Amino acid sequence: MALAGRKTAVLRNVVAGLALVATVACAPIYRNHGYVPMDQDLGRVQIGATRDEVREVIGMPAVTTLANDSGWFYVQSRFRTFGLSRREIGREVVAVSFNPQGRVSNVERFGLEQGRIVPLSRRVTDSGVEGSSFLRQLFGSVGRLRADQVLDD
Repeated sequence: MALAGRKTAVLRNVVAGLALVATVACAPIYRNHGYVPMDQDLGRVQIGATRDEVREVIGMPAVTTLANDSGWFYVQSRFRTFGLSRREIGREVVAVSFNPQGRVSNVERFGLEQGRIVPLSRRVTDSGVEGSSFLRQLFGSVGRLRADQVLDD
């Protein structure tokens, strides 16, 4: 009888262990990709600062405007992995605009709200980021971009 009781206890432990592994395996995993400066670092970027000063304070951007180098864009995406599917669930962009003399004229943080690009914070009241069509392109692929296209696994 003791042997039957031991087998039942072992079987119960194995079933409980498998249930625990299945539960943990099905938990979503969140991963960030890219870099967006924190608000306290952005607060150290002064209007009128040079590109070199910006680089020292918050680092190099992920993307710059190519035509006239009038803006730097810092981009961070958030991905959710659940089981075998990965999906981009959010994107945030910090845009640092420069005037023709190469000095900071605007610092803005953008996010998505109900599929629309919305400013989350703005340093100068100028609402016209010169690369606004570029912002639409950056945000346009949210949800359509597969994580395996971006992430190195």
